[in-house]
Amino acid sequence: MYYINDKEYKCSVSVTLDIFNDRWKLAIIWHLMDCNKRFKDLHEVISEITQKTLTVKLKELEAKNIIHREVFAEVPPKVVYSLTQSGKKLTPVLEEMYKWGIDYVETFGKVTEEETCENRVCDK
Repeated sequence: MYYINDKEYKCSVSVTLDIFNDRWKLAIIWHLMDCNKRFKDLHEVISEITQKTLTVKLKELEAKNIIHREVFAEVPPKVVYSLTQSGKKLTPVLEEMYKWGIDYVETFGKVTEEETCENRVCDK
């Protein structure tokens, strides 16, 4: 058995699925893989997500120790999100999912010249 926060699991895959139970969390992690981002930056690159949902998902990922939220004492307040060590361990998994998705689309769909998620941009 596996136990996390008094919750019992019979399979480690169930733990993973319980943490990443929706499409937004993996998208957030994907966009934090290359660099830290502010809320506004994440909302811009994941344009389909509402601000409320993004706030909720960021809090959930922070509670699970996947991302870190750093608040800077300045006016206006500055908050930056980054991956924790645990979150960084997801990089090879997401990169393989990315490759699988490309292969799947090339086999059963089509790719256009429009912007895709591979265009992760970091402010220098």
